[in-house]
This record gives sequence, C-alpha cells and structure tokens, in this order.
Amino acid sequence: MSDLATGFRYLLKGQRWVARHGKQYGFGLLPGLLTLVLYVGALTSLALYGTDLTAWATPFADDWSSPWLGLFRGFLTALLFALALLLSVLTFTAMTLLIGQPFYENLSEKVDRDVSPDGTAPESGLPLHKELWISARDSLRVLVRALCWALLVFALGFVPVIGQTVVPVIGFAVTGFFLTEELTAVALQRRQVELRDRLALLRSRKLLVWGFGTPLALAFVVPFVAVFLMPGAVAGATLMARDLLGEETRESSEDTDDQATSGEAS
Repeated sequence: MSDLATGFRYLLKGQRWVARHGKQYGFGLLPGLLTLVLYVGALTSLALYGTDLTAWATPFADDWSSPWLGLFRGFLTALLFALALLLSVLTFTAMTLLIGQPFYENLSEKVDRDVSPDGTAPESGLPLHKELWISARDSLRVLVRALCWALLVFALGFVPVIGQTVVPVIGFAVTGFFLTEELTAVALQRRQVELRDRLALLRSRKLLVWGFGTPLALAFVVPFVAVFLMPGAVAGATLMARDLLGEETRESSEDTDDQATSGEAS
C-alpha cells in the first residue's frame, strides 16, 4: 500500500512545484482553459438536445404509455450524459496535452532540471511537428483502449446493486490509469519510451499509478478544477516518471532551502 500513498504524494509535489514557479503555472493554464471552453460547449449542447437524441434513437418506444416512456427515455438520457462526462474526463487530458504540447514539454523539462542531480533534462531531439505527430498517434491508441473500458463500465452500470456501487469505483480507477499514462507520456516520450513500454511500466506499479491518477480523475469531474490542476499534474507525473525509470532524484532547490530554514529556526 506504500505505492498508493507515494503516488498521491507525487500529485501533491507536482502542485507544490508549480505553485512555486508562477510563470510556468500561468503558461500551463492556457491550454486547459481553451480545452475547457470546447468541452463545456459540447456537454451543454448534449444537455440541451440529449432528450431529442434519445427520442430519435428509440422510435420503438413512441407508443409506450405514460409514465414509462418518460422514465425510459429520461434514464437513457442520463446514462448518455454520464457516458459523455466519463469520455470527457478520459479525453480532456489528451486533448489539453496535444493543444499545449510546447507548454507542457517546457514545464516537464524544467522539473527534470530542477530535481536532476546534474541539473540536466533528457531531450528527444525531435522537431516539434514530429513530437506532435507521435503524441497525437499515441493519444489515439490510448483513447481506443480507454473507450473499450468505458463501454464495458457503461454496460456493467446496468447490473443491479453492483452497477451503483462497485462499478463507479472501477470506472474511476480505469480513468485514473489512463490519465496517468497521458501525463507521464510528456516526460517518457522525451526519453523515447514507446507506448507499449510505457503501458508495461505503469502496469508494473499499478498502486503507484492509482494513487496518482484516481484522485486526479475524481478532481477532474469538476470542470474548472481540471484546468487549475493540469500544470501541477504534469509536474507530478514527471517526478513519478523518474521513479518508474529508477532515475536518481534530488530535492528541488526550494525544498532544500525550506529544510535549511527549518534547521536554522530550530
């Protein structure tokens, strides 16, 4: 269970790092804000026209008597919106990272330099357009996997009792895993770690991944929270990527200063 707590600590460390580097945090907010506007628009449209969409998809129920027709289509509309919300959580990170690739790449490099014993950061050496292509390609491959899990969770939601208790927990755990994959990819792609190897690396430390990603998935359900946590999530994922690869990490300069100050005070 120690890995579970360690994963959560990396999430907190990432937020602390960006809080102390205001410039990187400010730039890191921009991609999330743009993505949020796009997603809110899409979800709002679904909320307004979801009932019409459900009615179009279920013409066989047109002759049902009241209240069964309203209950049936209302239930389907709620499930449709819940699925769309789950997909938005699954894809928000990938879309934000794609839009903000240069911002988050720079932020991740600065974290690496800050905690690296020799003050250096791995570089891919690839041009930006190549990095964007690899990121988009891998995000699509991850999205296909995530969609398969999302459909399975959606179907299990119909099972009485389990669908309302166990399945939501599984859903957030799955979402947390794929969120973590997308976030650690920023640092791991610079180290030229392929998607297959990244997934194997994350599966080898599932508790660490869940400790980092599941609380983040819960937080990302609240739209504005996702935007403000995103820069810190990238920073924390960079720190966790170093752990996964067994790279030596020193305390950041700010943490060292804090420790020195505490020592002088005592």
